[in-house]
Amino acid sequence: MEYQVNYISPEIKLSCYEGRLFKTEAAFDDHLLVWLISGETQLMQADGSFVFGAGSTFLIPRIQPATILNYPKDGLPHKAVAMHLSQQRLREFFSTLQPPHLKNAASRIRSFDRHPLLESCLASLIPYFEMPHDFPENIASLKINEAVNILRTIDPTVDTVLHNFEEPGKLNLADFMERNFMFNMPLEKFAYLTGRSLTTFKRDFYRAFGSTPQRWLTRKRLELAHYRLAQQRIKPAEVYLQVGFENLSHFSAAFKKEFGMTPTQLRTNRPGTLP
Repeated sequence: MEYQVNYISPEIKLSCYEGRLFKTEAAFDDHLLVWLISGETQLMQADGSFVFGAGSTFLIPRIQPATILNYPKDGLPHKAVAMHLSQQRLREFFSTLQPPHLKNAASRIRSFDRHPLLESCLASLIPYFEMPHDFPENIASLKINEAVNILRTIDPTVDTVLHNFEEPGKLNLADFMERNFMFNMPLEKFAYLTGRSLTTFKRDFYRAFGSTPQRWLTRKRLELAHYRLAQQRIKPAEVYLQVGFENLSHFSAAFKKEFGMTPTQLRTNRPGTLP
């Protein structure tokens, strides 16, 4: 089987992927703490991209749009332990502590450079995935609290992320969409991330762009693909993953309909400009 995931609790899982690559695009409802046992993970956000190799431990903040590409590497599957740090769990954790005196900072992906304490905490979960019966909730709670305590010890500023329980406020829709159009998420998710109901999102979107969201998103993604193919000379098999298309055939068909040539035809010609 190419992809397997094993939960020992609703918040702790071990995933294993043996195919060519596994892609997901999301803005997670929970912070996600990941220990990568083998393989490679590429994370792309509006402000930059990250590459994590075997042994890396990193934290993906909640409600941050991202494209995640997971690859097997060096003959080994992509294998990772992931821990969801839910808002409910973190509220309980901080309820017994003095509120941190730190300003909320922009959420960003944080890497912990194979820190031995954190790696030991997450590695200690491996035997539990082989248990024939349910993982006790009290142990799951202890392990999550242990991980949070370690995060706070090795990075005191992480409280700016973990102690931020705010929901997305109403953002400038045009600015947000111009920065995040390449993430292939449901319109409901875009609406939530901009602090709107779906109905209000669609209404405000048309006011801002004079187009429906789906038409505008498709055009913007194809324009970005054209630039990366023609100017940056990136291969079509890589570009479609970067601009929000689910598969290469759909991307190629949409590209030809928009520009009158396939991505491969454009790339084999001299770089041009949009028609």
